[in-house]
Amino acid sequence: MSLVSYIRPVNILLNQNVITRRCLHASAVLNKTQAGHYRPKTRVKQPLTYEMANPPYQIAARKSWNSWNTSSIKDGNRISETAIEDMFIRSFMQGTWHGFFLSEIIIKRQHNVIRIAGIIIRRLTPIKIYFLIGYTEELLSYWLHCPVKLELVSTENKDDVIYKII
Repeated sequence: MSLVSYIRPVNILLNQNVITRRCLHASAVLNKTQAGHYRPKTRVKQPLTYEMANPPYQIAARKSWNSWNTSSIKDGNRISETAIEDMFIRSFMQGTWHGFFLSEIIIKRQHNVIRIAGIIIRRLTPIKIYFLIGYTEELLSYWLHCPVKLELVSTENKDDVIYKII
């Protein structure tokens, strides 16, 4: 006997006027999509950075988390505030350093210090870059009530951050 012979339509009487029918359908999965994977496109070369080249399930093994958080160890009330602060820091950095970041913005919280790391492209003079670093550190330190340090690496060419091409 097959599985289909056991499955029969179930009639349910609702409000004595409407009859609905429920059936079990079994089929293969056709549209299987997976987030975080970059697939090759036809006749298009896609450059991927190191962050993009590693799939999400390899985060703990090959790459590190984008936010390191040690504030939730002692007190559990700080977790939501930390997530909101990380979103604020990322949006502030993208607005202040508009179009300069070639990598992800990495936020590391250690004790009372917030360290922000990333790779930027070298388009400005060093004096303007130093001004933006001081401006960002000073404002974020004032708003977040803790010391903020920027750890930026600059590169001349955009192609220097390409890890692989698919």
